[in-house]
Amino acid sequence: MALLRGFLWLTGFWLAGESLVVLLDLPISAGVVGMLLLTASLMLRIGRLEDIAAASQPLIGLLAMLIMPGVVGVFFVADEFAGQWLAVAVALVGGTLASVLTTLLLMRRCMPAAPSTETPQETSS
Repeated sequence: MALLRGFLWLTGFWLAGESLVVLLDLPISAGVVGMLLLTASLMLRIGRLEDIAAASQPLIGLLAMLIMPGVVGVFFVADEFAGQWLAVAVALVGGTLASVLTTLLLMRRCMPAAPSTETPQETSS
């Protein structure tokens, strides 16, 4: 049941993002707006984290398959990129490096400090 509730939460945030994009005529993807709403609600402790985690864990394994249609779609508009491949390649490499660096910095900031591996010195009595 937690899995179903989690999918309902995720679908609700996606629909809320879609509604905001349509109503406010935002030039942002509805998925991004939904994820921002989900992040804000998790930060404010709204919703059941256990349910959302139960629904999102199976989706992580499918992430590459969920991204694939967008990647394949690029081949259908390849003619429009003629002469701009260097800019596209630089943007892809730069964006990927910036994303990885940002993720690393956020992870290091949000994770608790690692416990010390040193063993305490024994004192002789």
